Amino acid sequence: MALFNRSRSGEKAEMTFIDHLEELRVHIIRSVIAILVMAVVIFIYRDWVFDNIIRGPINPHFISYKALCDFSHWAHMGDALCMPPVKVSLITNTFGGQFLGSISIALVGGIIAAFPFIFWEFWRFVKPALKEKELRNTRFVIFWVSFFFFTGAAFGYFLLGPFTFNFLAGFQLGTETGITTLPTFSDYIDNLTNIILGCGLAFELPVLASLLTRIGLITPSFLRKSRKYAVVVILLISAFITPSPDWMSQMIVFIPLFLLYELSIIVSVRVFKREQEKQDEEWD
Repeated sequence: MALFNRSRSGEKAEMTFIDHLEELRVHIIRSVIAILVMAVVIFIYRDWVFDNIIRGPINPHFISYKALCDFSHWAHMGDALCMPPVKVSLITNTFGGQFLGSISIALVGGIIAAFPFIFWEFWRFVKPALKEKELRNTRFVIFWVSFFFFTGAAFGYFLLGPFTFNFLAGFQLGTETGITTLPTFSDYIDNLTNIILGCGLAFELPVLASLLTRIGLITPSFLRKSRKYAVVVILLISAFITPSPDWMSQMIVFIPLFLLYELSIIVSVRVFKREQEKQDEEWD
C-alpha cells in the first residue's frame, strides 16, 4: 500500500504503510518525552504545585470565591453567587497514596502543559497529507486548538471546580448530621482531573465544527436543524463532566457549551461560504 508524504524539498515522496507507522511512532515518542519532561518538573516542585494549584478549588482563600461574590454584588444579584468557602481535609488510606497521587498530578499536569506540543506533533504527521489549498485554511490551527483547550481548562478550574466541590462538601443526607464527608486524596484528584480535561476537550467544539465543515461532513443548515438534539447532548455532556448532581453546576457547564455550539454555527457558515467560493472559482 503506497501513501504519500511531503519531503524536505517540498515534493511529495511515496511512502509505504510501514513507513507511515514508523513516522507516527516517532511523533508519539516525542510527545511522550515532552509529557515526561513536564511531569518531572511538576514532580520536583510537587509541594508548591499542590499547595498553590491542586488545592485551589478547596482552598478557603481561593480567588474564585471572592471574585464570584464581588461579581454577584456588582450585577445586583445579591449573594446568589457567594459561596461559603469549603473546609475539606483530604485523607489517604494506603501507604503509597500520597506518592501515587503525586505521580498522577505530575502526569496529568504534564499532559496539560505539553498539550500545544502534542498537537503540534500530531499536526506534523497529518499536514503532509493535505493539499496546498487545504493548508491555506489551516493557519494558526495550533494556536486556536490550544486557545480553546486552555480556555476550557481554566473554566473548569476557576469556575466549575469551586461550585462542584462547594456543593459536594456541603451536601448533607438526612436531618441529623450523622455522616461526615472525608474525601480521599485520589478521589479529589480524579474529580479535578475530569473537570479540567473534560472542559478543555469540550471547548474544542468550534474547531471540530470548522474541520467537519471543511471536509463536508456537516453544513450550517445541519447544525441549525440539529440544535434541539444538540441541547440534549450538551446536557448529557454537562452531567458527565460535573461530578455533582446539582442543577447549578450543570448549568454552569451547559451555558458556555451551548454558546460554543452557536459559535460553531457561525464558524461553520464562514467555512462553508469559503469552500463554496473555492468551488465556484474551480468551475470558472
